[in-house]
Amino acid sequence: MEKYIEATGKTEEAAINAGLKQLGLERDDVSVEILERAKTGFLGIGSSPARVKITYQAPDEPAPVVEAPAPVEPAPAAEPPKAPEAPKAPEAPEAPKPPKAPEAPKAPAAPKVPDEDKVQRITAFLTGLMEHLENDARPVITIAEDGSYQVELVGSDLGALIGRRGETLDAIQQLTNYSINRGQNKRIRIHLDAENYRAKREETLQRLARKTAGKALKYHRNITLEPMNAYERHVIHATLQDYDGVTTYSTGTEPNRRIVVACER
Repeated sequence: MEKYIEATGKTEEAAINAGLKQLGLERDDVSVEILERAKTGFLGIGSSPARVKITYQAPDEPAPVVEAPAPVEPAPAAEPPKAPEAPKAPEAPEAPKPPKAPEAPKAPAAPKVPDEDKVQRITAFLTGLMEHLENDARPVITIAEDGSYQVELVGSDLGALIGRRGETLDAIQQLTNYSINRGQNKRIRIHLDAENYRAKREETLQRLARKTAGKALKYHRNITLEPMNAYERHVIHATLQDYDGVTTYSTGTEPNRRIVVACER
């Protein structure tokens, strides 16, 4: 069910952050409409805060359950007053504690070891998929500190596996996650990469974000970017979260959800 709230703040960014804090949501989980921009006025006279409308998806609320009132228990009988206690003898002063011995330096955490069964299943699935795609790429699997499985495809003609803006690579990653986690009680996260594409794409998105923010400030207008997936939108939001003079928000629905880089006026 779609709901919305209105929030205010000294700037559009402050109003959006106030609404997100109230909802407990991330910026990419909502759509934002700027109802009124902040006005500074002259010497503080005539100033007004920014006002935004934040729309979000909320689960349907269940019908309220009316509980029967709990039975009233009789009050317990009053206890007779206790006799006054005899004064306690003064306690002997504590002996001084010996100084603590210095703690031994902690040994570095042992590197995480991937589960051999999961490694074999990932390898078998991707090897079969590569044969079906007539590609000689093979997976090299490691495990990250957060427990996710990092899969690097190594071989020739990897551009065909990456696709336009990484769309083919994203599809292979989704298929792998679905196949390995299907029917499992404990899910694992699998990140797929080839030719270090993810890091290169992140750098490209960061440059795009800063360039777009510069244009928004120069021409004093909002700029809407092309549709992006959730990860790419996250990179744009993170890059511009501390960029003075602009704010970002997402609009539209998947797969055509876009980021708007707005100029704070």
